[in-house]
Amino acid sequence: MSYTAKYASSFYGPFREALDSNPRFGDKKTYQMNPANYREAVIEAGEDESEGADILLVKPGLPYLDIIRLLRDSSSLPIAAYQVSGEYSMIKAGGALKMIDEEKVMLESLICLRRAGADVILTYFALQAARSLCGEKR
Repeated sequence: MSYTAKYASSFYGPFREALDSNPRFGDKKTYQMNPANYREAVIEAGEDESEGADILLVKPGLPYLDIIRLLRDSSSLPIAAYQVSGEYSMIKAGGALKMIDEEKVMLESLICLRRAGADVILTYFALQAARSLCGEKR
């Protein structure tokens, strides 16, 4: 799996905070893609394919549905979407505050990733989604 389109994103914040892994100096933007640049994803995908990638990964997922679709339309390789900690945390916080129906929003977010073209979805919701889709109540 290739990190084809790993964007410099604020959605990584909760994970970095939990691990105390925020950069001590500088930032990670030197090797992560500019969120405003969609063309780079197509270039990177072509390079990754020529180097033998078997899956192209977009990270984070929901803010980059357009990139998932762009790669889906331009590559025959499977496309993976990584729903990162910030995406997960927003849904969990909204649910905890009773601002949204957590389960419905979680499932909708996963459906959106799939509809955009993701063949594989990496998510912190994996177990919760599986239980929900199997009809288990917790």
